[in-house]
Amino acid sequence: MARLEFKNKTVLITGGGSGIGEAMAYQYARKGCNVILSGRRLDALERVRKACEELGVKAWTKTVDVEKSESIDELVAWIHAEGHLIDFLLLNAGISQRALTLDTDISVDRRLMEVNYFGGIYLVKALKEMFLERGVHIAVVSSVSGVFGFPVRSAYCASKHAIHGFYETIALEYPQIKTTIIIPGRIHTEVSKNALDGNGKATGVMDPGQANGYDVNKCARVAIKAIARCRHQKVIGGFDTIMVPFYKYIPCLFRFLARHVSAR
Repeated sequence: MARLEFKNKTVLITGGGSGIGEAMAYQYARKGCNVILSGRRLDALERVRKACEELGVKAWTKTVDVEKSESIDELVAWIHAEGHLIDFLLLNAGISQRALTLDTDISVDRRLMEVNYFGGIYLVKALKEMFLERGVHIAVVSSVSGVFGFPVRSAYCASKHAIHGFYETIALEYPQIKTTIIIPGRIHTEVSKNALDGNGKATGVMDPGQANGYDVNKCARVAIKAIARCRHQKVIGGFDTIMVPFYKYIPCLFRFLARHVSAR
């Protein structure tokens, strides 16, 4: 299978100031791909931009809040005004949850869907003319929680399940659009500290499973190889990802483990 070429192309990354988005920005840059970094915190984006430029590529930053359509509109207008042509899109912006389903206010469910799902598809549709004309590779960061349900993550799971349905379908409908769904297990990032409780406030707590999670830079290296090979999906992580084949092939064992393994 032919591999994608990254050199002298341009990638747009949402959530590019930290975590998997930051680590992936460096991987794209090492391949010679110019980088547009978007996210809410300009200071973080600027730090990543400078590091990408030190790797020998061009890099730009643009603040955006994917929860707000008007903010995405501003990003798209800026892309057109600057004359940027997007070859790769990495949808990484997202937020997690740590609360029992019936203890979670409906506003939290809605917010997770807006950030994790609707923001990404709004951006894709806003850039559809460019994507259809030029072709694009969309990589989207899902989660093992997008494959199965898991305690204290009902809204998060629902938003990640939605990602699978949308990006699998768009790749089937449009031959010029390729997608790779990245399915991480527990990765060592700040995601659990930023996760929302039932009232919509950040927990501020680093889960032990997250603290001992798979190295984020190793995750990014595996992901960029999957993208280069146009893999449709790629599960990435440590021992915890064994839940994926259990869910598929031994569902009764999965349900036992999901009820008894620490959700944190």
